[in-house]
Amino acid sequence: MARVLEFKLPDLGEGLTEAEIVRWLVAVGDVVAIDQPVVEVETAKAMVEVPCPYGGVVTARYGEEGTELPVGAPLLTVAVGGTDADAGGNGAAAASGASAPVPSASVPAASGASDEAAASAVSSEYSGNVLVGYGTAGPAARRRRVRHESPAVARTSEPATATALTGTAGSTASAASAPPAAAPASVAPASATASPASASARVGAGVHEGPVPVISPLVRKLARDRGLDLREVRGSGPEGLILRADVELALTALDRAIAPQAPQAPQAPAVAAAPAGVATAGERIPLRGVRGAVADKLSRSRTEIPDATCWVDADATELMAARSAMNAAGGPKISLLALLARICVHALARFPELNSTVDTAAREIVRLPAVHLGFAAQTPRGLVVPVVKDAGARTAESLRAEFARLTESARQSALTPADLTGGTFTLNNYGVFGVDGSTPIINHPEAAMLGVGRIIPKPWVHQGELAVRQVVQLSLTFDHRVCDGGTAGGFLRYVADCVEQPAVLLRTL
Repeated sequence: MARVLEFKLPDLGEGLTEAEIVRWLVAVGDVVAIDQPVVEVETAKAMVEVPCPYGGVVTARYGEEGTELPVGAPLLTVAVGGTDADAGGNGAAAASGASAPVPSASVPAASGASDEAAASAVSSEYSGNVLVGYGTAGPAARRRRVRHESPAVARTSEPATATALTGTAGSTASAASAPPAAAPASVAPASATASPASASARVGAGVHEGPVPVISPLVRKLARDRGLDLREVRGSGPEGLILRADVELALTALDRAIAPQAPQAPQAPAVAAAPAGVATAGERIPLRGVRGAVADKLSRSRTEIPDATCWVDADATELMAARSAMNAAGGPKISLLALLARICVHALARFPELNSTVDTAAREIVRLPAVHLGFAAQTPRGLVVPVVKDAGARTAESLRAEFARLTESARQSALTPADLTGGTFTLNNYGVFGVDGSTPIINHPEAAMLGVGRIIPKPWVHQGELAVRQVVQLSLTFDHRVCDGGTAGGFLRYVADCVEQPAVLLRTL
């Protein structure tokens, strides 16, 4: 006989606690192999495919595309083991049962021997793989569960008292002998007008005591948003499980009971309603995913970091000529960004104060030993900052190759959390947008960011004469807690000197 196992959204790593379902890769009734990707999710840092550690038939999916789920919430259930007929039956039952979830296969075994057999069977159908950042943990050690019931509970046939009790969303302890609920979901009309103080009086009159039998986070959210107490809802699912249809039916009953008693709101003058309509008009775009993460980080940077900006114009004619000479010599083409990165890491070696972070809890400045250089990249999903690890130990060719790899991964939405974290300093080439200058926001928790504007021909005094030169504006935004203006100005002046005379770099090579 097939067993139904529940696969929950695994720990995403990097401090991430939720993910948005972008695209389901399997449907109810599909046969999945062990470690086969089943859903594509988007976190605040990357878009990834999540593999299922079980092999079998998909019997239920939780959440529509575009829904955000917290870590630990059920993703899907899989019927494993048994015959093909059993698996197919489970898949068909789930498909015909609308969005009814299938309980987890954690029914207590009858004996210690059956416990060992079940654990052995599950281990043969579970990969055990842990993928870094997006892996899944193995099933928890199985224990025998002793069911304690009072005589009153043993004798009753009321689904509300024989129901499985839920501890947390997505984990159930099923009562094997509980009869299925035959009555549709309902809520007492009196509860629509009862005060919160009478909640204890309603317990025992068809109201749940203890945890509520709900495993779907979507059902909980729906009830919470509408102010519905799930303890007053009787579930129509297996063993009294509360389904979305039950909540919607209960909400309809509440609306009908409250509507006749609601006082008639006075009609406001048309003139007074106009400002409210203007304030709420317009398109609303949720701040979630990458856009939400960027908004949170920028807000935190502005709140915590007392930043300042200094800038200088530099003659980049010699730098452009040096790049042309390198590329004419053969081999991979060296990008301008790679040359600017080399200049950055050399400047940070001379001014290590800017390659640091502030520990606000300890009130300490932490100077970092290695330079992990982030660079701003605009993608269809928004602004991201991939990080080149150990940039100080790389050559110009190595930097060019890593910039190209990370940029292509960003365009394909294939960046991993490791590619987007750990930066110590950011290089922002906003000149690609055709602008000369900017005062960028520091990428928290870093201490500084170098901005580079467009390089364009401008009149410039060169060797005492007016000439047309390739001029660029450089700006440095820095955390004033880690250094004063003298250090920041020294760093920016050194960068400008290297741009104007690339031979300055030869002293440190």
